Order: sequence, then structure tokens, then C-alpha cells
Amino acid sequence: MSPLVVILLLFAGLSEAAGRLLPVVARLSGASRTRVIGLIMAGAVVDGAVFALWPLSAWTVAELLLPTSSSGEAALVWTPALAAPLLLAAVLAFPLLGPLLHLLLMVGVGTGLATALATVAGIGWWDAAGCVAVAGVGLGVAVEGIRRLVVRLNTPRAPEPQT
Repeated sequence: MSPLVVILLLFAGLSEAAGRLLPVVARLSGASRTRVIGLIMAGAVVDGAVFALWPLSAWTVAELLLPTSSSGEAALVWTPALAAPLLLAAVLAFPLLGPLLHLLLMVGVGTGLATALATVAGIGWWDAAGCVAVAGVGLGVAVEGIRRLVVRLNTPRAPEPQT
């Protein structure tokens, strides 16, 4: 991966993490600035890693499910043209700004990945789109589980009543 792609993925991860975490953090009373920044930075690394894994996961799904994919070629990787729309998708991750717009843009990014996967793997576009969708949903479910776990671990518990 080129340094430009890594930077794009990190900024997309930072923006996605800020969009997802800031509404949650706003509800936490007494959250320190250091803790909020730490949560956003940790979220940026997780989201950036998920974005980086999407093409590789789609490639792996294609190799596992479709015997016609050529395993001798290089795997699908991000290019600056494929990764740049993620920045806009991440900005649209703010829940109040529009989950539907975020979903539509992620479908657009997935379409670009499907086209690249179909070309690289030598499979049909619909097969490639299915592999990209399976990989995207799997990664999305995994990262949502991580988010919920982090929120649960960082939410202060109510004191137990004394008897």
C-alpha cells in the first residue's frame, strides 16, 4: 500500500471514529478530554484497519467461494482513487447527518471495489459484488461489536444500593 493510501485510510478512520463516537461521548457526563481523545484515536485505528482489510477480505471470500478466481495474481489492494471516497463516507457517518447517505456512499465505494475485484480476480461483476458485500457486512458486524463492547466497558455503572 502506498503512503498516500495509508494516510487516506487513517483520515477516513479518524473521521468515521469521530462521527460514531462523538454522539456517544456527548451523553457521557464528566468525560475527560484525554479519555475522549484516546477513544477517538483508538477508534480511528480500528476503523482505518477495517477499511484497509475490506479489499483483502473480499479477495479472500472470492478465493474461498469461487474456484474460478485466479489465485496466482496479486490480491486486491486499495488505490488512491478507490480510497478517496471513504473520506466523504466517513464524514457522513455522523448519525444526525444521514445514515442513508452514508450507506449509499459505502455502496458506491463497494461498487468500485467490486469492479476492481472482478478485473483482478477474473470473475463476473455480480460474483465480485457479492464477495465485496459479504466482506463488508462481516467487517461491519465485527467492528460494531467492538464499538458496543468499548462503550459498555467505558460506561460508568450506577452504584449498588446499600442495604
